Formats: sequence, structure tokens, C-alpha cells
Amino acid sequence: MPDYRLSIHIEDPFIGLVDEQWLKHVVETTLVIAGVRSPVAISLVIAGDETVRNLNRTYRGVDSTTDVLAFALSGQVGDEYGHFIVPPDEPAQLGEVIISYRQAEKQAGEQRHSLNRELALLVAHGVLHLMGYDHEEPEGEQSMKAMESRVLDAIEKE
Repeated sequence: MPDYRLSIHIEDPFIGLVDEQWLKHVVETTLVIAGVRSPVAISLVIAGDETVRNLNRTYRGVDSTTDVLAFALSGQVGDEYGHFIVPPDEPAQLGEVIISYRQAEKQAGEQRHSLNRELALLVAHGVLHLMGYDHEEPEGEQSMKAMESRVLDAIEKE
């Protein structure tokens, strides 16, 4: 089991709709499958469309909502400390994943699977982005989708 710190914030309208322990399990499963061995810290936010749209507009220049945003603080997979000096005995800050609860609901309906499956996919997707995975090129997309599938398979087998 990886050594990690996870900070979870769920915006008021969504409190009680998502199980924080389950979210922690999805993050942990993603880290294990991705082979993370060094201590890391991640922040996860379950937010509304307005929050996600504002962040998307401010930081990506895209004035629309999206399902998941990932703001990485380290450079890439295996980049233990990224661009920041980390105090001794502190985990490397991977970054923050922000998920739109409403987009997850919508996409779950469109894909005809459970909201939990969609949330797990988005959490895994965001965490993988923090670790340097990307889907801009076909090879990267294939690798990222394979990792996401492994995470979903592991969670669904439980």
C-alpha cells in the first residue's frame, strides 16, 4: 500500500452524496496500480459545474465546464519532488484533482453505468494526470486508458 496523504473537500450541495472512504480507496487503488512507491500527497475536490467552469476559464482559458481538472505540482511519474522543495519526511505534493459532480452524473447516464463507476473513472483519470500521464497523443491515450481500465477492474472485483 502506498504511503500517501489525501485531502478531500466536497462542496456543500454534494456532501453526503459521495462516500469519502470510497474516494480514498479509489485514489489508493490508482496509486497502487500505477506503481507509486514514494510518499505522495493529493488533494481531491468534488465540486459543482460553476466552480469547475471558473477554474477551467481561469487556468486553461476555456469558458465551459468539464468533468475533471488536474493541477499537477510535480513534473512527471517518478519525479519525487517536482519543482518545489519538500521538507524532510514530507510527501511529494502531486497536486489537486477537481471533479464536477454534475458532469459525472450526466456522463454516467449517457454511458449507462453507475455514478460510482463514473466517479472512479474521473478520480483515476485525474490522479494519472498528476503523475504525468497524458492523452494528447494516441500512444499516451492508449496507456492512460489501459491504466484506467485496470483501476476500474480492481475496484469492481471487490
